[in-house]
Amino acid sequence: MPKKNATSESTNSTPETAPTMTFERSLKELEQIVVRLESGELALEDALNEFERGIQLARQGQQTLQQAEQRVKILLNDDAQSPLSDFSPDTE
Repeated sequence: MPKKNATSESTNSTPETAPTMTFERSLKELEQIVVRLESGELALEDALNEFERGIQLARQGQQTLQQAEQRVKILLNDDAQSPLSDFSPDTE
């Protein structure tokens, strides 16, 4: 009987197939990856694949948080006389 691939859950929704994945969904997936990695039951290759996906999600989440922080700074600008400008996310 073939062994179930533990990474199938995380590889079904890659950034290419789900470009509009929410921050909350990314965080939930990252938490699930951590649980699977900490269980110690994954084969080495599966663990490496999970780790790689986790790094992608962490970077994506960090970028989302940085953009949110920029938006908050714009909204909380102390200079009431300064004109509001459109927000444009960094494209890295």
